[in-house]
Amino acid sequence: MQEITTTRTNQYIDPVLHIWHSEIPLYLFLGGIVAGIMILSGLWHLLRPADERSRALSMLPWASPVLLSAGMFFLWLDLEHPFNAWRFYLSFKLGSPMSWGAWILLLIYPASILLAWVGSPADVRQGCIKRLARFPSFDRWSSWSEARVKPLAAANVILGAALGIYTGVLLGTMAARPLWNSAILGPLFLVSGLSTGAAFLLLYRLADKERVALSKIDMGLIVVELLLITLWFIGLASGGAAARAAVWQFFGGPYTAAFWTLVIALGLVTPLVAEIIEHRHKVVPGRVTAVLVLIGGFALRWIVVFAGQHSGWVSELAQR
Repeated sequence: MQEITTTRTNQYIDPVLHIWHSEIPLYLFLGGIVAGIMILSGLWHLLRPADERSRALSMLPWASPVLLSAGMFFLWLDLEHPFNAWRFYLSFKLGSPMSWGAWILLLIYPASILLAWVGSPADVRQGCIKRLARFPSFDRWSSWSEARVKPLAAANVILGAALGIYTGVLLGTMAARPLWNSAILGPLFLVSGLSTGAAFLLLYRLADKERVALSKIDMGLIVVELLLITLWFIGLASGGAAARAAVWQFFGGPYTAAFWTLVIALGLVTPLVAEIIEHRHKVVPGRVTAVLVLIGGFALRWIVVFAGQHSGWVSELAQR
């Protein structure tokens, strides 16, 4: 028998941690989509520079700074002292994931905007240049970015990967939460972000060959995501008592139904089977599977954030 006595009365910690609310899963979800769009857009410019792109695909990279701003707004709402957020940019701490994240988010804006500009249709760029002819610096800035497409594309791939991994590392560094304390979360959130980014692009009027290419990419990403989730569970199940108690939340615990229904069945397996059927019958991929992938990506982050806050020594004692 183990008896613990404490005089601590912290409403944010006792009986479980509940500091992070709905704003954090929303930020992680939008950040994942932005990471996916940046990486896919950058790779498209690097690997298929001569391919003709549809107007929709050419304009969609502009969604990156917009979605990132929405995600940062939710993150800002979650801060205890939101009007002190500017202090993140007064220093850089190598050992702080939040310091890394703050600077990565700042660098993403110029990189994503410049790549979106050079990838925009020629008539859109010329129209903007004519309207802003009174600003000579704008024309120089445009010429500079158009002459550096490949470096900008590479920067988007690197920063997108950093953003995608960071959303998982932010949770994985918290050793006091066994469900989060795993090296798998970084790659898992990166692959999930790529998948949701591809799904977001598939919602729009792309050319048939673009839809087929993105659907094939998404199929591979879903398979990798399922493998990473399996490895994550194996790592927790083979860990200590607290880790085993944490993973129990998905195998008979309070998050079992939501995880296996929304994330695995609806968000991963169903889209994968649907995409396989589409490709076997040579059907242009539709939007339903993309919507399901987005639902699954959001559910994954929502469940991981809230289930992780319930994991810890309290969860371990509750199972005894």
